[in-house]
This record gives sequence, structure tokens and C-alpha cells, in this order.
Amino acid sequence: MTTTEGTTPERVQRTYLTLILLQTLAASLIWGVNTLFLLDAGLSITEAFVANAAFTAGMVIFEVPTGVVADGWGRRTSFILGAATLLVATLAYLALWYVEAGIWWWVLSSAFIGLGFTFFSGATEAWLVDALTATGYDGAVEEVFGKGQTAIGFATLLGTIGGGFLAQISLGVPYVARSVLLVAVIVAAWLWMHDIGYTPVRGASVREEVSVILRASVQHGWRNRPVRLFMLAAPFSAGVGIWAFYAFQPYLLELFGDPSAVYLSGIAAAIFAVAQMIGGASVNWARRRFDSRTGVILTQVALSGLLLVGVGAAELLEVPIGFWVATSLLVIVALAGAISAPMQQAYMNDVIPSAQRATVLSFSSLMGSAGGVVAQPALGRVADVYSFGLGYAVAGVLYALQIPFLWAARQLKLPADRVLKPVPRGGADLA
Repeated sequence: MTTTEGTTPERVQRTYLTLILLQTLAASLIWGVNTLFLLDAGLSITEAFVANAAFTAGMVIFEVPTGVVADGWGRRTSFILGAATLLVATLAYLALWYVEAGIWWWVLSSAFIGLGFTFFSGATEAWLVDALTATGYDGAVEEVFGKGQTAIGFATLLGTIGGGFLAQISLGVPYVARSVLLVAVIVAAWLWMHDIGYTPVRGASVREEVSVILRASVQHGWRNRPVRLFMLAAPFSAGVGIWAFYAFQPYLLELFGDPSAVYLSGIAAAIFAVAQMIGGASVNWARRRFDSRTGVILTQVALSGLLLVGVGAAELLEVPIGFWVATSLLVIVALAGAISAPMQQAYMNDVIPSAQRATVLSFSSLMGSAGGVVAQPALGRVADVYSFGLGYAVAGVLYALQIPFLWAARQLKLPADRVLKPVPRGGADLA
């Protein structure tokens, strides 16, 4: 464990925000064009979502083992391994696109990208919470997570706009730029990210480490009722969310009536990023208006489910009216999600012990990824055989299936569910 001498909560927050900003910027360069990239490589719509499903399958397979790496070998080690793995996988994507490789090569490479993201999933949050605790932070952790949502939104804004316009040169250029930025992510994590407030627990052997941490993680994860309820909701949340994000790229171009306007995908993704920034900055607004974190989450899920059905119905409108309606509704979905996400992050971290935090958070992410493995090819097939509009309508219904699990979590009335009200500064009632 690195000493906390000279490290303040403010410095921890700056490091956290810098790292997730750089990592998201690198990742988001392809987010607005990835489905178009796969289609340009010769894949069908169904095959493109099979490749995306392989990405989430990789996350399912590797979530817990990489969480064990974070808990047993350190959060910093896990973060750097994630960036390095994504660098190799991105270069592999470029090679496959260049030679127009078959679907199974894409499946393998996509699973490898999933491996890279699993190194990040539990480690970054766990590092932040432990470091804040060790340095004496006494504020609301959801406020820090809200700043993180804003940073992610800002990075996504830059990345998706840049990626969209770079793709006008060639669909491979955003992937080259992503590779360069991932090198910067590795350097930044090596210099600034040190394990604070947590000492990696290493056993006599790798098998012993895995066994001890996994047993403890099942105890504090699946057998921990509030965590289990959120895990059961995760397949509907993450599974639908992943598909809805990647499906909007070809869907919005279809609604606009110009399949060649690739830049619109980047601009649309950037608009969603702005909504995410506003949502992340609005966490204090939500904290004053809700008494429970689950109240915020339930409101967001119900609203977003209805709006996704509306996105699907937009295909019934004339071109390009359907484009503007669908884009507006997706902006609201992104805004609501950015307000809700810090509440769920804070809730989960409050009910998980520090020693198992990274692994349990990875286990929760695994459940979401498992939903994506099923939802992406299934909804992709609906879009391929019928229409993207019907796919979004079905996605909205599936998204709302989280509500019974979240309602059960609300009924537990745990201290972790209580919203810490923001304290006005200088007598002003700040949002």
C-alpha cells in the first residue's frame, strides 16, 4: 500500500478524473462508428451484433478473474493491463478490417477487447473509494461519481465528434488514433495511479489467491441481498444498453435518409455525451429532490423504458422527422442514465467491503455482460428480420424488467439507500 502522506482527497479526485477522461477519450473515438466499421468490413447486421456479443461474452468470461487481479495484485496493475490489452486488440481490429476477415476472427478479437475492459470495470471504482477513505474524504461519494460522469461525457463528446470526422477520411483512422491514445493512458496510470488505502492480498500461490478472494466475493456479492438484487437487474440494464447504443448508428442514418452521412453518427454520439455531462453535473439536483438512491434509479428505469419504445416508434414518422424525434428521446435517456449511475455506484460501494470490492463489482458487471451476450444477437436479429424500430420497442420492454428487483432493493431500506443531502455553500442553494 502506498503511503497517504502528501495525498489529499482533492488529489485523488484529480487523478481519478484524469484517468477516466483519458481512457474514455481513447475508447470513444470508435463508439460512434464501430457498427459502421464492422459493416464496412463485410459483416451483415446480424454478424455485426454477433461480434459485439462476443465482446460482452469476453467480459462475462473474464470479469471475475480480472477482478481477482485487482484485489490480489493491485488496482493500478489491473488498470494498466486493461489499457495494454485494448491496445493490442484495437490493432487486431484494424488488421481484420483491412483483410475483410471472416466472422470468427471478429468474434475472437471482440472477446479480447472484452478482456481489456474487464480489467477496468471493478478496479477503477475500488481504487477511488479506497483512496478517498484513506485520505479522510467526508463528502458524498456519489458527488465524485457524478463528476466522473461529467468527465466521461466530456471525453465522449470529444472522442465521438473526432472519431466521426476522422471516419470521413477512412473508417480505420479512428482506430489508429485510439491506439495512440491508449499508449498515453498507460503512461498516465504508471505515473499517477498508486494503490492508496489498500494493500493487495497475495497468497502462497495464484490458485490460493483466486480461491480465497472468490469465496469471500461470493459471500459479500451473491449472498449479499442488496448486491444480488442489483445483479439480477443488471442483465436487463446493461444488455439492452449496449445494444441500444450500438444500434443507433445505422438506425439514425436510416431515419435521416442518407446512409452515407457517417459524420451524423459521431455528432449524435457527441450530443448524447453532452447530455451525460449535464446529467453528471445534476447529481446534487437529484440529491435534493429524492430521499433514496433507489428512488432515483427506479424513476430513471421507468422513464427510459418508455422512451426506448418511443425511439422505436420514430420509424413510423417521415424522413427526417423520425431522426430528430429519436435523437431527442435518446438524449433524455442518456441524461437520466447519467443522473442515476452515480447513485447506483454509491449504493453498491456502501454495501461491499473494501477487500472484496473490485471482485464483487466485477461480478456485478459480469451479470450485465451476460445480458448483453443474449440481448445483442437477439435484438440484432429482430432488427435484421423486421426493423430497428421494432428492436428498440422490444428493448424498452426488456429494460423495464429491472423494476421488480430494484423495488425489492428499495424495500430493504438500508442506510446505503439514504441520500446525503448537499450542504449549501455560502448560504446559497446550489444545484
